[in-house]
Amino acid sequence: MNERAIMHEPTVTPASIGVRYGIMTGFASVIFSLILYLTGLHLNKGVTYLGTIIPIVGIIFAYRHYKKENGGFMSYGQGLGTGTILATVSGVLSGIFTYIYLKFIDSNIIEQIRNASIEEMENKGMSDEQIEQATSMTEKFTTPEMMFLFGIVGAVILGFILSLIIAAIMKRSQPEFE
Repeated sequence: MNERAIMHEPTVTPASIGVRYGIMTGFASVIFSLILYLTGLHLNKGVTYLGTIIPIVGIIFAYRHYKKENGGFMSYGQGLGTGTILATVSGVLSGIFTYIYLKFIDSNIIEQIRNASIEEMENKGMSDEQIEQATSMTEKFTTPEMMFLFGIVGAVILGFILSLIIAAIMKRSQPEFE
C-alpha cells in the first residue's frame, strides 16, 4: 500500500477525475453520434438508446481510477460528485458537437427527426388536428439551440441517476478508526 493511501491524503479529486473522464466520455459520445448521423441510424430509437452504455462505461472507469489512486477507497459522495461532473463535461462536449453538426453541417437531420415524429403520431392513430398541434410544439424544441440545451440537461440528469446507482455499488468507504 502506498504512503499517501495510509495517510488518507487523496491523490486525485472527484473534480479532476470527473473532468478527465468527462472529456473521454464526451469524445466517445461524439464519435457515436457522428456514426449515427452518417449511417442514418439517428432515427432508430433502439440504436440511439445504446448510447447510454457510453456514460455507464465512462463512470465505471472513472470510479475504478479514483479508487486506484486513493488506496482502493471512494465514498458514496465522492462517487456521486465524480459521476455528475463527468456527465456535465461529457454533455457539454456532446451538446457543442450536436449544435455545430445540426446548425452548420447537416441541418436536414432536424427535418428528418420532425418527419419521423409525424409518422410515429400517424401510426398511433392521432388525428390531423392533434398531429398539427403536436408538430407546432415540436418545432419549437427541435432547433439546434434547444437540442444543445436539452442535450446538456439530459446528460446531467442521466449522469446523476447513473452515478447514484453505480456509486452505491462501487463505493468503498475508509474505515473510521484505523
